[in-house]
Amino acid sequence: MRKRDMHILSAGILMYTSDLRFQVIHPDKSENWTLQIKSPQERDSGVYECQVSTEPKMSLNYSLNVVEARARIIGPPDIYVKTGSLLTLTCLMSQGPHDLGTVAWFRGTQAVVTSPRSENDIEAEPRITVETEWSDALTSRLRITYAKPGDSGNYSCVPTVAERASVNVHVINGEHPAAMQHGNTAAGSPNSKTVLLMLAFLLGQLR
Repeated sequence: MRKRDMHILSAGILMYTSDLRFQVIHPDKSENWTLQIKSPQERDSGVYECQVSTEPKMSLNYSLNVVEARARIIGPPDIYVKTGSLLTLTCLMSQGPHDLGTVAWFRGTQAVVTSPRSENDIEAEPRITVETEWSDALTSRLRITYAKPGDSGNYSCVPTVAERASVNVHVINGEHPAAMQHGNTAAGSPNSKTVLLMLAFLLGQLR
């Protein structure tokens, strides 16, 4: 029985729900009865009760909490970087109750391809790299050195078994007053020309 709506899901091996994800497993000559929910969803969270038709009736409650794993890219939804600078996108995923598998990066619909090392200089670092590591969370970092305008686009971090996260990257010439990336963070600050113009305007108002 599902307690939130008192819906009887099964009696013996007979199912009383049209949701085919629910199934009762009862091996022959076994005293074990198992309720299986395939592809559990957040809406399946709640209390389920197993009842035995004895006199008096016996019952046992189980609390199910379905957690949806989601990726998160650190920083604002739009990141601006200068041409020729280092772009670092960091994607975090809590492990949750299960293994999150691997992570893939996409720009638009195309998978991000890491750069091979130069054949002429084996010591040279590749321009595009991806590093994935486990700690308390699954962390994946996409690094692009010497960013080009052609690197602009929508970047997505796509785990195997978690919801993706996306960010818009803008590689521009010169500065942007809203959100220039510095290292692993994006912070906004007005440039000096903007500040001088604002001060001049205020002084003019006072006069």
